[in-house]
Amino acid sequence: MQILIHALCSKGESLREAIANDARLEKHHLLKVREKQAGRAPGWMKLRSATSAAGVLNIEWHPQSSVLLARVITRGSGLASVIVGDYINYLLRRHGRRVRTIITAKSL
Repeated sequence: MQILIHALCSKGESLREAIANDARLEKHHLLKVREKQAGRAPGWMKLRSATSAAGVLNIEWHPQSSVLLARVITRGSGLASVIVGDYINYLLRRHGRRVRTIITAKSL
């Protein structure tokens, strides 16, 4: 199962890079697993939840539209609610001034 999370943001620097460089990421139960090499567009990053082994978040930043795209991918019958909750909570607490709208959709 996949869950798509689109965060429409105000114009500015890459929110994906801000998340990747955030020293407080682990305090919000998220761990950086991997990141694409710097300087290659579009950049991506992979996060996982520190409190659940349900799946991972693949995150991309699209600078032209200022949209942060995240796909939550789970294996088997893993529940994605924990990692989705950790991620949205993190976005609103750490980057709430930039986030204008969050849209979620479930993909089969």
